[in-house]
Amino acid sequence: METTKLEELQYPIGKYVVPDPITEEHIKQWIAVLEQLPGKLEQLVTPLSEAQLETSYRPGGWTVRQVVHHVADSHHHSYIRFKWALTEDNPVIKAYFEKEWANLFDTRSAPISLSLTHLKAVHAKLVYLLKGLTADQLQRTFTHPEGNTITTLAENIGRYAWHGSHHFAHIQRLLEREGW
Repeated sequence: METTKLEELQYPIGKYVVPDPITEEHIKQWIAVLEQLPGKLEQLVTPLSEAQLETSYRPGGWTVRQVVHHVADSHHHSYIRFKWALTEDNPVIKAYFEKEWANLFDTRSAPISLSLTHLKAVHAKLVYLLKGLTADQLQRTFTHPEGNTITTLAENIGRYAWHGSHHFAHIQRLLEREGW
């Protein structure tokens, strides 16, 4: 498969770009995306058959089931990262091997309803927290150990709004291509 076609499948909404500056309007829009994601994802994937859930969204990519479980796992980590940054001074977060997590037994075989329910709960708590953050709190930071990247909480809101939309688009585009 040619590189541009593979990249379109891999990044259907493009790669995340941090706006400069991040405005209050960005924050509001991103929080709205996070608030709506669990319901939108559930509507998208609940009608799928077991065979459809076992379909990769692109050659060499994860199955729809793995993507759903990955989003729940990743956003769970994100919620914890917000809490660390709000309660510690620029903590170094714990990275995790998402590709290895995607290959664990539960991610490959568990009913998607488990992660959809988890995602609803995590996002309800996350959105509630984010709506109460002050401008100063949005500037609090954490450091990612890979590359020692320092991230503000404002930037992280955008990253996870993008992340959820990115994986939603993976599944949505697969359904469109397959005519499901």
